[in-house]
Amino acid sequence: MFGKKKIKPQIDQEQLELIQNAQRRVKQKKRLYFHFVFFVLGAIGLIVANLVLAVREDITPFEKPWFVSAVLIWLCLLLYHLLNVFVLNKFIGKTWEKTQLDKLVIEQKVRIEKLKNQLEKEDIHIAKSELFNAQKNTNTLSKTNTSNSQEISTKNSNLTIIVAAGEKNEIGKDNKLIWHLSDDLKRFKKLTSGHHIIMGRKTFESFPKPLPNRTHIVISRQENYQVPSGVIVVNSIEKAIEKAKNDSQAYIIGGGEIYKQALQFASKIEITRVHHTFDADTFFPEIDLTLWKETQNKFHKKDKEHDYEFSFLTYELA
Repeated sequence: MFGKKKIKPQIDQEQLELIQNAQRRVKQKKRLYFHFVFFVLGAIGLIVANLVLAVREDITPFEKPWFVSAVLIWLCLLLYHLLNVFVLNKFIGKTWEKTQLDKLVIEQKVRIEKLKNQLEKEDIHIAKSELFNAQKNTNTLSKTNTSNSQEISTKNSNLTIIVAAGEKNEIGKDNKLIWHLSDDLKRFKKLTSGHHIIMGRKTFESFPKPLPNRTHIVISRQENYQVPSGVIVVNSIEKAIEKAKNDSQAYIIGGGEIYKQALQFASKIEITRVHHTFDADTFFPEIDLTLWKETQNKFHKKDKEHDYEFSFLTYELA
């Protein structure tokens, strides 16, 4: 009997919220009642002041006594108070706020999941890249250093191959590109502007006209091959490279056979790897990872201007 604490009755959270909501509603309705009473008395006072006591009877906005405008404004405030207590409270009260908050939380979770999925895709492409397979390359590099030393010595430090290729090295079909990537075209223009671009005859013929602000060198075995003024024609890749020797950064831009020949001369490869497979008839040669190492990798996700995901990759001599 002594020393025992009295057990206090417990109210669960739901009951507490109901009680608090009821108390709040009582306060709202009391304020509305006082507002109504004060409005009625105040309106009567304004009418008496104007019509009986002739207070500022000279003020007649809209050709009506001033108390009419005052009462109408006050009535609007009363109606708003009335709507807020009996109508708006049911639609945008605490329950509505909680529902909206829950919706926002769900939307944020969906956005986070999308970002996670996008990052996972990017991680997969990066993980596949040769930059993160250095250990594998190192194991095979030592076996081929001796046999490849002569080939590396022929590389030209100012010659870069630039190409866009699919996952299986597809680069075109019927002498046409098989995709349209706006950022890739902008990058091609930015890198090659002001420089010599070396290409095969078919690649040159795929252009509507020579590309502006670039010196075109076309490789063709056809004698007397006709080209616009300013375009240089040669019959071998060696002669094309010789023509561009004074350029600090000349580019090989295709097609497939020219790319194969150019690999023994170039010191850098700029490749846009399109993360998709395509039906093609022209392909870029496989990159020998014992000779080349990946030095840059920038991933681009698919968007309204790009139908495919792609990565800008840079390879340099190992």
